[in-house]
Amino acid sequence: MSDSQSPLQRYPLLATPHVRLEGTVDHAMYRSFHDQLLAAPADGPLVVALSTLGGDPEVARLMADELRLLHEATGRELLFLGKVAVYSAGATFMAGFPVDKRFLTRGTRLMLHERQMQSTLELSGPLQMLPAVLKAKLAEIEQSIAIEEEGFRAIVAGSRVEFEELRRRAPYNWYIEAEAARDLGLVLDVI
Repeated sequence: MSDSQSPLQRYPLLATPHVRLEGTVDHAMYRSFHDQLLAAPADGPLVVALSTLGGDPEVARLMADELRLLHEATGRELLFLGKVAVYSAGATFMAGFPVDKRFLTRGTRLMLHERQMQSTLELSGPLQMLPAVLKAKLAEIEQSIAIEEEGFRAIVAGSRVEFEELRRRAPYNWYIEAEAARDLGLVLDVI
């Protein structure tokens, strides 16, 4: 292939994704993902396009895990195409793809940040039970941090971004333009 070719000429499959996801990452998106996955061709590379401002990170992990299982069972090549905005849970989903299988369209932004929790803890009842309530909430927080760190390690694996740099930037919503994401090795190319 000639170096004068556009990225889309080098990766023509990206022009017609098999699975197109947009909007909030939630159970409705999961149903659409599942239906489109079933309707996609059964062989050859599979292109999944996503545009989202975020949503439920556990749904994003679920969709990524389904693709991991598909890849491990069939060896099928899976490609990610981020369009316009790949924020929050969208980046969690993108982390399910190796960096050499990730692409962004021109002008797309990634946004990486820490997981959020909003919770009210009410202490009520026998004093002997209250430490268990506190320990349960602490365990929930610790597990959420561990899952967040797994996701951070996955998104930077194979890139030029160190885990600690992401950890340092995550509290402040790290926005990354498509070309910068390519230069950092977070994606293979910009289309």
